Amino acid sequence: MPPSTRLKYRLMTLADGQRLLDVDSDPMVMKFISNGVPTSEHDLDNIVLPRLAKYLQPNKGWGIWEVCDKVSNDYLGWILVRPMHFFSTHPEFDNWELGWRFKQSTWGKGYATESAKHIMQTLSDKHKVYSFSAIAVAENIASIHVMKKIGMSFEKSAFHVDPLINMQMEYFRIEV
Repeated sequence: MPPSTRLKYRLMTLADGQRLLDVDSDPMVMKFISNGVPTSEHDLDNIVLPRLAKYLQPNKGWGIWEVCDKVSNDYLGWILVRPMHFFSTHPEFDNWELGWRFKQSTWGKGYATESAKHIMQTLSDKHKVYSFSAIAVAENIASIHVMKKIGMSFEKSAFHVDPLINMQMEYFRIEV
């Protein structure tokens, strides 16, 4: 993945668990994901990494993309890419989900917007994908703002069912 204006990217591997914990250990980062409960090392080893192993496909760009500052090389957070509803009985292989988590110290600096937009554009140029989607609870105004800034439009409000999350979500989407 080529760099963007301020950021560089690397597809994370199963050996990058500690990097994921660096972000997921902050209760504020996890506020709208797990009601503020940080990811434990046990959950990382038994849930997060096994799930990543199921959708990690570097040749397609699926996985979790590490986002670092291009100049300082500081780790800022990550962008998830996988087929929408991947863990359901009806994954959407032409509609890819984008998700993001960034360290609290980086919030408000446009990193999520820059990286999500760059990764979306780069992958849509290289792969057969019809659209990108993202989801968030209605209270997660910052993530919904990122969705709008990268060109996504509100699609629906619906109950999202996933092995880890069962709750009402706002769905946003953009056709590419």
